[in-house]
Amino acid sequence: VEMLHDPELDLVILDELNIALRYDYLDIAKVVADLNARPRDKHVVVTGRGAKPELIEMGDTVTEMGMLKHAFQAGIKAQKGVEL
Repeated sequence: VEMLHDPELDLVILDELNIALRYDYLDIAKVVADLNARPRDKHVVVTGRGAKPELIEMGDTVTEMGMLKHAFQAGIKAQKGVEL
């Protein structure tokens, strides 16, 4: 929440937030309230599969990506700086 109100930050990336919301690790109502309370000029990017309808509804731009090819298919394990 602090990052959402930090005037030094123009962009906040909430990586894999959708996963945390899907498994109810965080309260969706609280997350939506916090996002709505941020300054209007603060850009937020939320990542992760399976976005809840509440986040889709409030988003300015919503993208759903599908895998065409992934290194895991070639036997390459998770890589530091990429998946970790």
